[in-house]
Amino acid sequence: MSITTDFAWFGHTAGIETSTMRFFVFGTAISGLLLSSCGQVLPGVEVTALVGSALSDVCNQTADLVVREQLKLSDGTVIGLNCRAMGSGDVVTEMVETAQAVKSGQRPVDDPTIPTLISLDGDLEQDQLRYQVQVIEPKQEWIPAPTDSPAFASSPMVLMTTPAIAKGLKGLPDPFTTLTTATNHRELDPSADDLPIRFVHTAPTRSNSGLQTLVAQFVAVSGKPAESLTLDDVRANTPKVEAIQSKITRYGASTGGLAKAMVNNGPFWASIGSLYESLVVSSNLNRSAGQEQYVAVYPKATFTSTMRLILPQAPWVSEREREAAEVLMAFLLEERVQRLVGEIGLRPANPAVKSNQITKANGVDPKARYEALRSPKPEVVQAMMQAWLDVAKKPSRVAMVVDSSGSMNGEKIAALQNSLRLYLNQLGTRDVVALIDFDSEVRNPVVLDGKPESKAKGQAFVAGLVADGGTQLHNAVLAGRDWLASSGKANEIRAVVVLTDGQDSGAGASLDQLLQELRRTGFESDERIAVFSVGYGESGNFDATTLQALAEGNGGEFVQGTPETIRDLMNNMQLSF
Repeated sequence: MSITTDFAWFGHTAGIETSTMRFFVFGTAISGLLLSSCGQVLPGVEVTALVGSALSDVCNQTADLVVREQLKLSDGTVIGLNCRAMGSGDVVTEMVETAQAVKSGQRPVDDPTIPTLISLDGDLEQDQLRYQVQVIEPKQEWIPAPTDSPAFASSPMVLMTTPAIAKGLKGLPDPFTTLTTATNHRELDPSADDLPIRFVHTAPTRSNSGLQTLVAQFVAVSGKPAESLTLDDVRANTPKVEAIQSKITRYGASTGGLAKAMVNNGPFWASIGSLYESLVVSSNLNRSAGQEQYVAVYPKATFTSTMRLILPQAPWVSEREREAAEVLMAFLLEERVQRLVGEIGLRPANPAVKSNQITKANGVDPKARYEALRSPKPEVVQAMMQAWLDVAKKPSRVAMVVDSSGSMNGEKIAALQNSLRLYLNQLGTRDVVALIDFDSEVRNPVVLDGKPESKAKGQAFVAGLVADGGTQLHNAVLAGRDWLASSGKANEIRAVVVLTDGQDSGAGASLDQLLQELRRTGFESDERIAVFSVGYGESGNFDATTLQALAEGNGGEFVQGTPETIRDLMNNMQLSF
């Protein structure tokens, strides 16, 4: 093992199943006691935490406490705490891949980068991790059961909506069952506005909140306890879940991102969101003047989303690492840290600490009563996710507008080609994408779907990208919008995704004309075509103001990517559809 002297104790990554969720992964590095040149004691054992979503802020604030307290092992060795963030599904994936690598001998058990302590945003996820790791090592229980892992915090899944819409939802025996048939909020409450039901939740394949939402839907429409659901129940009830999914505005990688979009875009964009209670609190605390307040509706049965501290009983956890993790676990449950949990709208696990943010003024009920859903069998949950991918997920139709102008030459076009290949390889059976290449001219769409025969066509498009010419950006965006408007179907998520590193240099539509045209088919219209824009390259290489106006005025998002980050950006964006 190598000695680390990194002072970035807690790092915060925004916008990740920030999500997301899943989240504390600790990996230790080292032994001994070190002194810096200024006399400060550096850690002899550093514990790395992978955090995401709800626990990100807690990590940042706890870092200072760890430094000040100088936590130690029994032999006096100082313990350090380092943090990195990752989406929920990615945490499970990383741990499963780690277990496989250790089992096969590809990674040594004393590799200091292997996580030691894990925290996921719910028992459902822990059961999934435990199940997948036991497939790799069936003779051992490397991942403990939820009952053997202490709770750190919790945040129940709720339906986030406006006070006016909440009146109709609160009177329902089960909101998800009602959503199988209802299409308008007046069907739920005769006094409600004439407003279509628009629903959002994150993608269940990578997001804890999305997975819990999907399982809750299967539980609701089946009428059976979660723990007694079978594979036959999943097959029989998939059409009902598909009916709920037909109301989706869009999915996403980030639960926090969806909450923010709800507040910014209003109830016509999405009238109901299946989110964490803590996000209702933060949405109200951070909303701007003039933005509507949101409230939480607690279904009769919902997931508590308990975040536990999971210490693997695995060969990569040494006795020294175990002791360091146990010291930190005890510290995380002390009142001073648990108060930090409460301050961001989570419910502390320590019963002596009450959250001062869980109040009716912040749109939530401190005394909320509901039946806490239990986890179905892991293989049943896997079947639910597969049924969502193959059948229940709302279909998507995306126009991918790709800049291949001369300024994309070199590493930019190479990185873009790699990310597009990955994007196309992950197309689902219910997804359709049109690839529109543009430079000095806008070329005809190359239309693909998730069928195997489309892969060759997609790879040929990617391989044929050559960086040269000018940038007909505005006309290319309109070409993507027009293809969606002419080919799209009513029950689809439709979006234009613009990948560019430059400003428009064409002689076509002006920016004002472009924005006016996009409003005709935006989220205030029946077309509901969103625009997502990616400014590709260093700041100043593209017109961020224009790209932001394209996205934020049409129900989408603007992000900036570089050759190093474009792959992750594309992966996260794909989850929106």
